[in-house]
Amino acid sequence: MTVATTTPQTNAAPPAAAARDWGGSSYPSQIWVLTGRSMQALKDKRMLIMSVVQPLIMLTLFSQVFKGMAFAPGFPQGVDYIDYLMPAILVTTGSQSAMWAGAGLATDLKNGALARFRTLPISMYSLLTARSVFDAVRNTIQLSLLLVGAVVLFGFNPAGGVFGTLAALLLALIVGWGLSWLFMALGTWVRNLEVMQMIGMVAVFPLMFASNAFAPVESMPGWLQAIASVNPLSYAIDGSRSLALGDLDAGPILWALLISGIIASGGALAAGRGIRKP
Repeated sequence: MTVATTTPQTNAAPPAAAARDWGGSSYPSQIWVLTGRSMQALKDKRMLIMSVVQPLIMLTLFSQVFKGMAFAPGFPQGVDYIDYLMPAILVTTGSQSAMWAGAGLATDLKNGALARFRTLPISMYSLLTARSVFDAVRNTIQLSLLLVGAVVLFGFNPAGGVFGTLAALLLALIVGWGLSWLFMALGTWVRNLEVMQMIGMVAVFPLMFASNAFAPVESMPGWLQAIASVNPLSYAIDGSRSLALGDLDAGPILWALLISGIIASGGALAAGRGIRKP
């Protein structure tokens, strides 16, 4: 007698079909993994050391070259020049560091790294967000070490104390984070490291020197006063300085936060469109 056998039916999809149906990991997981990829750059201690040495050199030069500004009109009475200068150095250093976000993204676009990412089930926005998180972490390390150097080497001791100094640091980080989105947007459209570096210098250095970073606005020529008064970086420097010096002025702080939010929003939209270009 022949016994009929039947093969049990299962609902399991073949491995190839399951792979095709997989939609990728969650958005937070993508950001976590991609941020970890970017963090590998911090293993190069030379980059971290140079990112701290450069602003320390600038702090040394500016604190000596411009210390006579302590006698200029509009300079706060009873304030050491190093205490006046250091909050501005935090903001300007954070702003300069922001352009490396765009430079790094332009490098990934040029060398084909992002072309490989496009073949994976990940969101391009997660890549941008991961880059912004990495640059915020790198900027935090850089500015924190810079603060320690200013205290140890130059006796930085503002009237606002530890909490005022940390608040000034936080404001500088927010400003740098907002600018990083703008430079990432430029990086997605320019896609060239050398051009990005030139754009960064042309954009940041005039803003830095045509501001109240190194001298009170009242001590400048009339035409430069007009530029410094509308310079967005001046608001951030005023806000950071008021926090560090313990003379709280909410106006510049709110303006700096508002401008940073607008720049970050516009930069995120432009970067999202630019990174999808073939």
